[in-house]
Formats: sequence, structure tokens, C-alpha cells
Amino acid sequence: LRDFLLVYNRMTELCFRHCVCNLNYRLLTGREESCLDSCAARLVRANHRLMGAYVGLVPALLQRRAAEHGTPAGPSGLPASPDPAAGPAES
Repeated sequence: LRDFLLVYNRMTELCFRHCVCNLNYRLLTGREESCLDSCAARLVRANHRLMGAYVGLVPALLQRRAAEHGTPAGPSGLPASPDPAAGPAES
């Protein structure tokens, strides 16, 4: 949630600085409004592409990390949990 809010705030600030040039009026002009719409749409599309690439890379990163630590990766790409039936060895 924090990351989402940071991205949203950065996008809002960037588009506002780029598109709004006259603060003398309460309402946006038609030009400012269309600029903001296209700016936000561009950034949302870019964010979706980045998230798609990230989702595609996460399983490979988790498997590589698991291989580096010597733990087998489970089917979801997360390290496999220890077998609950295998208790500590009795002496």
C-alpha cells in the first residue's frame, strides 16, 4: 500500500507540474484537463508494463535465491517448508 501511494503521489506531482501552468482559476482549463488525462494514462500504462515484467521475473528470482541458499524451491517459487512429520531425531 505504501508503494502504491508513493507511486500515486509521484504521478500526481509530475503530471500537475507538467500540465498546470495557471493557478489563477479554480477550475482546470480544457487544455490542462486533457494534458492531465493523457499524462496520467501514460504513467498508468508504464506502471502496468513494469508490474507485468516484475511479476514475470519474481519466480525466477525466488528460485535463484533458493538455489543460492541451498533450499529447494516449492511449486510457487517459495522455499519449501520443512516436513512436519519429520521431527527431531531422538537420542
